[in-house]
Amino acid sequence: MKELLKIFAGLVCAIGVAQAEVVAPDVLIRSTVDEVIAIIRQDKDIQAGDQKKILALVDAKVLPHFDFERMTQLAVGRPWRTATPEQRQALVREFRNMLVRTYTKVFTVYRDQAVEVKPLKMAADATEVTVQTIIRKPGAQPVPVNYELKKSGEGWKAYDIFIEGVSMVMSYRGTFNTQIQENGIDGLIKTLADKNINAANVALNKEEPK
Repeated sequence: MKELLKIFAGLVCAIGVAQAEVVAPDVLIRSTVDEVIAIIRQDKDIQAGDQKKILALVDAKVLPHFDFERMTQLAVGRPWRTATPEQRQALVREFRNMLVRTYTKVFTVYRDQAVEVKPLKMAADATEVTVQTIIRKPGAQPVPVNYELKKSGEGWKAYDIFIEGVSMVMSYRGTFNTQIQENGIDGLIKTLADKNINAANVALNKEEPK
């Protein structure tokens, strides 16, 4: 009985250590990219542009590794400070939905690209890092894609993506600030919501049988 208790205690400790272990940011990016690419290569429906399957893939394998609240805060900028908790929640929801729609377009054009994740050197106490990757396609120039990640209680989370040196998140700030100045934060929320509804309707119409 004592031996069984010792074995049980050992298993509990091992599980606790495994849960507490934080995956290195470059390993996280590499494993996520490899898993997603493997699924795409095997799924003919995704290759054909099946939106439901693409969204399900992104939701299951990609989104858990992003910090959408921080992404929204960066995109909105200074007006974020004066937004109410309800407005912040709505902004995160609509901005997240818009980014998901944008991100899924990548999968509809994926064919034979290969992604190289560069090794990362970081200090043991680092809390923010940049993971550099390169997308290679035969006959085309390599495209550098860098991920900005921050360490949290849930591990490393990406909060921005730089494509050829351009921040995907910050590229929205100018437009967002203009909309807030003209129509307030609620106006920006409505604009994002309307765009998401229109995008969803377009995707639905494409999938409906003629």
